[in-house]
Amino acid sequence: MKETVLDVLMYLFENYLDEEVVLAGDEDSLKLELSQAGFGHKEISKALEWLEGLTALSDNQAGLPVLTSQSSRIFTDGEMDKINTLCRGFLLFLEQVGVLDQTARELVIDRIMALEMEEIDLDTFKWVILMVLFNQPGQEAAYAWMEGLVLDDMANLLH
Repeated sequence: MKETVLDVLMYLFENYLDEEVVLAGDEDSLKLELSQAGFGHKEISKALEWLEGLTALSDNQAGLPVLTSQSSRIFTDGEMDKINTLCRGFLLFLEQVGVLDQTARELVIDRIMALEMEEIDLDTFKWVILMVLFNQPGQEAAYAWMEGLVLDDMANLLH
């Protein structure tokens, strides 16, 4: 079975982030545990880099564009190739209902583009949104709403 960076991220999210364990504290033991769980070293390193990128952007949002309430988002060709119409529509819906603000939207897009996948499906998109919201202070209600949506989708797949 070929594991991807997303598989490592989802494993970390399900097993560590819910407990608010600081990942950077003991990176070597975390890498060892992930390796013992069956993940490849390359995927582990890329997943930890992805998380570091999320943390860096969240802590210092200087890399994000300055946004106002009247800002409109125009997707680049590369973003449109990777983020399909369904995902872009879902992103717009989340903005309209107040689950994502413009900064969180940009974080989601940045983290989607950082994944080494050609195209992102809606389930993957939802997981990335959940990870971004988890990492944003003051977004507990939005995170809970999104978590309910993702877990409901998973339950529906199992039944």
